[in-house]
Amino acid sequence: MDKKTEPPSSPAPATETLETEQSLPVVKTEAFDNLSENLAVFGHPEDLWKVVVDVWQEGFMGIDIGQILVALGIFFIFLVLRGLLTKYILNKLRSYADHTQTMMDDKIIDALIPPIRMIPLIMGLFFARQALNLNETLEFMYESLLRTLIVIAIFWGLSRALRPIRHAARSLEKLLSPMLVSWLFKVINTAVVLVGGAIVLETWGIAVAPLLAGFGLLGAAVALGAQDVFKNLIAGITVIAEKRFQPGEWIKVDGVVEGTIEDIGFRSTKVRRFDKAPVHVPNAQLSDAAVTNFSRMTHRRIYWMVGVEYRTTTEQLKIIRDEIMEYLSKNDDFDKDVTTFVRIDSFGASSIDIMIYCFTKTTDWGTWLAIKEEFAFKVKEIVEEKAGTSFAFPSQSVYIESLPFDQPEVFIPPKKG
Repeated sequence: MDKKTEPPSSPAPATETLETEQSLPVVKTEAFDNLSENLAVFGHPEDLWKVVVDVWQEGFMGIDIGQILVALGIFFIFLVLRGLLTKYILNKLRSYADHTQTMMDDKIIDALIPPIRMIPLIMGLFFARQALNLNETLEFMYESLLRTLIVIAIFWGLSRALRPIRHAARSLEKLLSPMLVSWLFKVINTAVVLVGGAIVLETWGIAVAPLLAGFGLLGAAVALGAQDVFKNLIAGITVIAEKRFQPGEWIKVDGVVEGTIEDIGFRSTKVRRFDKAPVHVPNAQLSDAAVTNFSRMTHRRIYWMVGVEYRTTTEQLKIIRDEIMEYLSKNDDFDKDVTTFVRIDSFGASSIDIMIYCFTKTTDWGTWLAIKEEFAFKVKEIVEEKAGTSFAFPSQSVYIESLPFDQPEVFIPPKKG
């Protein structure tokens, strides 16, 4: 009986297995609880996505990054098309200009190339604006920038177009003078720049009228201390209006400068001396002083006084006079249509003076020096060889009419022994 009662004790291992199986879910639940606690500490992935979406939507200064990328893409497309658009427009304009007889329109088109190349950039900014959702401040800044670029393109084109128009105004130079026309176009160019700058300031909300009023008061104060500047400015206008000289001409102002005119400015005139040193002369000095313009001579003068000895006879003087006159009349380097004199002029202190007054046809200084040198050789030959006399030089002669015989003799002391 005792043996039969032992088997029921065998189910004990099953109870242990059940306890083991029931303990496993307890371990898994603790691990998941620890993982949830860790995720709570570091944040949930959904929160990170919300941050990414928020950054994407806020972007730069409240602008969606997607809108910025779309705007940049539009602007980049216009940058790519810039070469094609400008090439197409310029080819059309040049083909039109080629069918005209004047070259001014070709030069104007060449001058307008840089402003025309700004058109695709302005179009790119305009269409890129449509993809952006801007606030009031950014809207004002963007529109002001776009308007500024348009103003720059227009007035830049006008300023560059003045250059070929200036070269085409040759008939105006005949009425006025080249420098006065140059000044006129400089004033027009300055006015174009100032008007363009005023429009840009108005575009950004800066009132120009109060600024001009302030500058007017400041200008009145400055004018009191800048009288010399205005004096030289008015003198420069006077010099140009009177056409005293032009760039490239050779002038001489006694005691001031001698050289070639390079530029006539608003305040001073730049003169290049023959040693290549530049001299800036205030216009007032050129306006008030006597200016000799050698470049406008029709011929150059030779004015000599040739002195021969007093022992020269009348026949010899006539030979000198006639031979020199014959040389001047037969030489083609001298102008026969102007006054020419070869005359016995005066009796000097130590010579009989012969005046030679004639003009050469050339106005070139180097050529004139060569002609004058050859003429000097001929005069020496005539005086010494053909006339048989000599040139005089400063000298004094002492004539003794009588010796002082009734005067006492000069005492000469004896020599010491």
